[in-house]
This record gives sequence, structure tokens and C-alpha cells, in this order.
Amino acid sequence: MEMIQRIAQSSIQRWLYKGKALVVTGARQVGKTTMLKSMFLNATNEILWLNADETRVRTRLSELDVFSLQNIIGKYKIVIIDEVQRIQNAGLLLKILVDNFKEVQFIATGSSALDISEQIFEPLTGRYLLFHLFPFTLAEIYPRKSVFEIENSLSFHLVYGNYPDICKNQNDAETLLTNLSNQYLYKDVLVWKAIRKPQLLDKLMKLIALQIGSEVSMYELANQLKVSSETVETYIDLLEKSFVIFRLSAYSTNPRKEVTKMNKIYFWDNGIRNAVIGHYDAITLRQDVGQLWENFVISERMKMNTWLAPHRKSYFWRNYNQNEVDYVELEDAVVKAYEIKWNTHKTHRVTKAFTNAYPDANTKIITPISFDEFCVI
Repeated sequence: MEMIQRIAQSSIQRWLYKGKALVVTGARQVGKTTMLKSMFLNATNEILWLNADETRVRTRLSELDVFSLQNIIGKYKIVIIDEVQRIQNAGLLLKILVDNFKEVQFIATGSSALDISEQIFEPLTGRYLLFHLFPFTLAEIYPRKSVFEIENSLSFHLVYGNYPDICKNQNDAETLLTNLSNQYLYKDVLVWKAIRKPQLLDKLMKLIALQIGSEVSMYELANQLKVSSETVETYIDLLEKSFVIFRLSAYSTNPRKEVTKMNKIYFWDNGIRNAVIGHYDAITLRQDVGQLWENFVISERMKMNTWLAPHRKSYFWRNYNQNEVDYVELEDAVVKAYEIKWNTHKTHRVTKAFTNAYPDANTKIITPISFDEFCVI
């Protein structure tokens, strides 16, 4: 597979040498380092790469002394610090670097918002820009291919997802995905605040994975796991900040008739969802293909919106008569409603309960033969 151009690259490049530290976040193995290496392919002699997973790097960078830092930087024009959240007082470090070495472009990557949010953002106020990298989008994997070729690839991506290593080594996808899930998925969560119940986390992930497309009750999850609702909420928050899952809240302008407090939870990557439950069967053999399609379409849309339309707001909708809409988007006061259906042989429509409540809303059905404008372009 040829080098894949990431959508994030152009945004990052626009902000080079403008006096800001650039912070690139994303789950482990989504390709942060690979993207940066491709961006600076012709400037390798100008770049200092520092990996904070290495003890000696962490130790040296923890010395918040300008003279010591000058000795580390030397005459390099670009300094990239991988896994910056591993460094003590990382935010203060970046602040000192930005304030004292104005001719140098500092770029930091981090695989967890758990540490980054507390360690970096507050000390670095006004001195950084944040960019988030996800597993590949279809638009990145197939930038010049026909929509027919993309449709043919769906059966693979619905099961194995879009992580770079998986896409590049499709024959070994199951082995690599299982390893990715086991070795990296929970790493930051378990380290954070010394989480001591990995079995609980694993059980929670399995329960969430089996409820794709359904509203999630913290109370019911707590009962099933025999822990408090507060514990469940804490773990879900940690998983969200580690870029494993995300939540959709309910859209409502009429709280008396419409659900307002519930959430749905989706995975940023289908492959991770399937790795969690150990289910890699082909889509022709599965009973959950509707759930896989819904998770895939919504996560693709969320990834694309992050870069191309960050002003869009995403929701689901349900009223108390159990009528629902899979995905609702609010853009410039325009409401758009989408039903996401895998079966192309049935006639689908957005429920009249929604169109009656929101007669000016735009509606559309997203199927495997009508998803390209929604997910790719």
C-alpha cells in the first residue's frame, strides 16, 4: 500500500512556524508518527525526534532549565516529541520551549487525553493548537478510487476496521488486530490513576460492544457489573478520553415528548469493537451486520466532520413512543436526519414522528449504495 495522505496534514502544515506548539493526539497506532515523518520527508536533517517512551528522554526533558534544553535542541529547526504525556510537567516544558526558542517549531504527539488535558492544556494556554488523528477514513484509504471499488471493500472494513497496520496487512488482519487490542487498547487507561480492575474494564467494553445502536443506561451497566453507576461513568469517561469510544447525546427541542438524558456509545473503529468481543466472522455469517454498519457510518461521519466541518453537531433522536432516528446533524440551524440501513432490498424512511415534529428537516437513508457522499466525499 502506498503512503496515505492524511486529511489532517494540510491543517497542521498551515500552522507551522507561527509561534504555536502543535499537539497531535490520537489512539496508539493510528499513525501519528508516520504522518509527521511523511510531512517532513524532505527535511529530515532539520528534525530532532524525541520519544518520551524512552526513560533517558523523559529524564532529560524533565529538567526545566533553558540552558539544558538548548543543549538538547542544538540547531534543529523542528523538534517532535512523541508520547509527550509520559513527561512530567509536559505542559510547562512546552511553554518554556515555545517562549524561549521562537525560531523552532515544536510538535508533540500524545496517545491519551487523560494526561494531556491536565498536564498540557492549562500551562500552555494560548501557546498551542490541538489536532486529532483517527484511524484511517475511507476518503484517505481510497482517494482516487471509484465508489464501486469502495463498496467492494466494505465487507473488510466493517469487520476489521481502518487502523493503518490492519489496512496495510489485510492477510494478517485478525492476528494484528487482536494484538493491537490486547497490547495497546487499554494501556493508557490502566496506567491512568493506577486502575486496578482490568477485568472490570474488559467486561464493560464487551457490554458496550454488544449495545451498539442502543441507548446505554449507566444504572443497568452498573447492575450487570455489580459496581456503582459512578464507577461505570468513570470508566466510560476514561475510555472516551483514550479515543476508544465516543458518545452521541439525544437531540430534543421538546423534553416532555423526546428523550434528552440518554446517550448512545460507538467505537471509533469497527475492528476494535469486534476484537473486544472476539468476533471476526465475515459479514455474510453475522447477525450484527446492522450494528456494524451503523457504527461504521457514524464513526466515518464523525471523523470527517472533525476535519472538514467541525461546526456540525451530532445526535440521535427518540421520543417516548419509541420512535427513533439513528443519526441527527445540526448545521447552521438546519436539521438533517439520517436512517442507517444495511439492507438495500427494503424500502426505508425516516419515521413520521420525526418529520411531523421537524417538518423543515432534511432526511436521507444511508445504505451501502448511497453512503459515498455521507462518508467519503
